[in-house]
Amino acid sequence: MAIQWFPGHMTSARKKAAETMALTDVVIEVCDARLPEASSNPMIRELRLHRQRPCLKLLNKSDLADPVVTQAWIDHYNSQPGVKAVAISSKNPAEAARVPSLCKGLAPHRNDGVKPLRMLIMGIPNVGKSTLMNALLKRRVAAVGDEPAVTKSQMCIDLGPTMSITDTPGLMWPKIKHDSDGFMLAASHAIGRNAVIDSEVAIFLAGLLLQRYPAALAERYGIAVEGIDAVAVVEAVAKKRGCILKGRRGGELDLEKAGMILLTDYRSGKLGRISLETPQSRAAMLAAEYLGEPPAAD
Repeated sequence: MAIQWFPGHMTSARKKAAETMALTDVVIEVCDARLPEASSNPMIRELRLHRQRPCLKLLNKSDLADPVVTQAWIDHYNSQPGVKAVAISSKNPAEAARVPSLCKGLAPHRNDGVKPLRMLIMGIPNVGKSTLMNALLKRRVAAVGDEPAVTKSQMCIDLGPTMSITDTPGLMWPKIKHDSDGFMLAASHAIGRNAVIDSEVAIFLAGLLLQRYPAALAERYGIAVEGIDAVAVVEAVAKKRGCILKGRRGGELDLEKAGMILLTDYRSGKLGRISLETPQSRAAMLAAEYLGEPPAAD
């Protein structure tokens, strides 16, 4: 199943973001540290390159991601011109407080005190943009929720006399090119549930965890993971957690409920610090799609 999700308000949000970027010095792109490329909107890159704006790429939710993989992504992005990448948890006030000084380093022409530094926060839904905004201002000014597309309009606030910051609605792109990106985004709750089938997303996640973090599955659910496939993982979770469909003969397993248990445990960090993609797995996926072959496990 190919996953696509582009609510109507995002068309106007993109137009407004393009207008605001013309008046911006630094673009702060917030990504999910567990899937930095899958959660990076290609339209944001196109807009900032068109305006030749530097980018502070924040790998947010780093407390939920594999730290070794996160460092690999930081090295990857820091090799790109005009990009500075750092890992943060926007829920940590001390880490969020570093953002303005990092932006100053990307826009030295604004350090003369003549004009304020203008920063623009962008990213896909549910990656923590509003949480970052609230942390920077040390008060709740932006709505926050564990659902995608909570923010619907832009908000510009001064961070003192020398800088201002604009928060934008989560912005998806019209067509998700790579199927695996859609599943990673859905697994991480960046896509509305109305666009996905939770059990299918859970099976995708289970398959990825079998490849890269089998010990996390075994420890969390007390299941033997040797020699089983992704569907069997979800079935094993259903058995361990008593997910049985009511009124069905033979105790038929409720795979939808079991799938949500797996997804919720991943999203909350109860499975441990999990990264869904690495720079190497990303390159392998793109190469396999180019050659028309299934990607190898990384």
